[in-house]
Amino acid sequence: MVLSKLLEDLEYTLLQGSCETEITTLACDSREAKEGSVFVCISGTVRDAHDFIPQVTESGAKAVIVEREVKADERVTVIRVPDTRYALALMSAAYFGHPAKKLTTIGVTGTKGKTTTVYMIRSILEAAGIRTGLIGTIETIIGETHIPSENTTPESYQLQKIFADMAEAGMKAVVMEVSSQGLMMNRVAGFTFDYGIFTNLEPDHIGENEHKDFADYMHAKSLLFRQCAQGIFNADSEHLSGILNGHTCKVETYGLSKQADLRAAEPTLFYEDGVPGVKYQVSGLLDMDVTVNAPGRFTVYNSLAAIALCRHFQVSREQMKHALLHTFVKGRIELIPVSKEYTLMIDYAHNAMALESLLTTLREYKPGRLICLFGCGGNRAKSRRYEMGEVSSRLADLTVVTSDNPRFEEPMDIIADILTGVKKSDGAYVTIPDRKEAIAYCIDHALARDVIVLAGKGHEDYQEIKGVKHHMDERELIADIVREREMKS
Repeated sequence: MVLSKLLEDLEYTLLQGSCETEITTLACDSREAKEGSVFVCISGTVRDAHDFIPQVTESGAKAVIVEREVKADERVTVIRVPDTRYALALMSAAYFGHPAKKLTTIGVTGTKGKTTTVYMIRSILEAAGIRTGLIGTIETIIGETHIPSENTTPESYQLQKIFADMAEAGMKAVVMEVSSQGLMMNRVAGFTFDYGIFTNLEPDHIGENEHKDFADYMHAKSLLFRQCAQGIFNADSEHLSGILNGHTCKVETYGLSKQADLRAAEPTLFYEDGVPGVKYQVSGLLDMDVTVNAPGRFTVYNSLAAIALCRHFQVSREQMKHALLHTFVKGRIELIPVSKEYTLMIDYAHNAMALESLLTTLREYKPGRLICLFGCGGNRAKSRRYEMGEVSSRLADLTVVTSDNPRFEEPMDIIADILTGVKKSDGAYVTIPDRKEAIAYCIDHALARDVIVLAGKGHEDYQEIKGVKHHMDERELIADIVREREMKS
């Protein structure tokens, strides 16, 4: 491939060499540079790839893309661009033959609800016979292949490769979570989304190496709607005007308010055989009744967003209703069928905001008792421990404090910090450091209509201790506990 072909959509300056240089591969990791590569120098938070130019030259790289003055071997072509991350995205799209053009692309952004919404959308489209890939926090799905995720939104080179793999595998559409970091760091530059969805916005990801303040966070989220053809927005968000600022897409809304184009009316909670769910009536752009076997108001919003999107694919009402009734999202209010007498669920809620939202929702079902089991990760902000402890003690009838990824800290030190928060309210609590023993305690002491939440791990299947990730899946722990109880009886 000729270098100029990869640069055709970019503004750049040729500092030395030739744009007609033949290149073999595109790389942004110095360890992957080889004979004939073009290497894009990305300035990271820890290392600056510009410092690796001598190393990639030694490996045979024929060209480098830079955003500052550098010294390079005179045989190497040097191209300067204003932003190498943006350049990597556009070059990656060209390198893989612009695969996004071969797919209907759907991006979902917002503080909460992204993961569940993308699974609901994929479930509906697949039910309608539209082969759909998925990219998100938990995994990437291409047909029957499931690949665990490292980032919610992959780096641009990886993303374009995934698109190419999906197109090659016969996917017709792709639905993906689009994080504020992904937007801010140009991971999704280089193509236009066919559809963009906004779920909601709350203060999050603000701090060092993330967003400097809420306004910066909101601006990053809004960028999706300058890069999509059709936008679908939560009409009830108090931050909708900020998200719409600068938008270039068509606008359609969903929500509970009468101003929404697609409306959910009369949401009703139900609790049957240990399963908490919600029913509601859709009106406006579409008329249908919906039942979802997942609890709460956020379930209404997530499913309504999925309906608003899938309406554009002419999916039948029956296909939508069936798919929503059977959508399964690992680690997101995931119901584990242990007993019809009480409810046991796994959820990824790992900060105070998510935990408060979940427990407040479950309180609405008037459970016999609400039991919350959680721990907090080591080598992370202590404030999270105090906050989660206080929230659980205030909203749950019983808090079971246990261990969760202690990393290089002592589990009991973390638990002591959590208890500082727990004691700020008056909820009952127990401390059981071993997570399996803690789960067994919840199961052994469950009463009729209790709702037990195992919070924090979600889809994760490991415990990180002293730099080592040990396999630990809560689903397997539950199965072991149930089996052990059956053998005793």
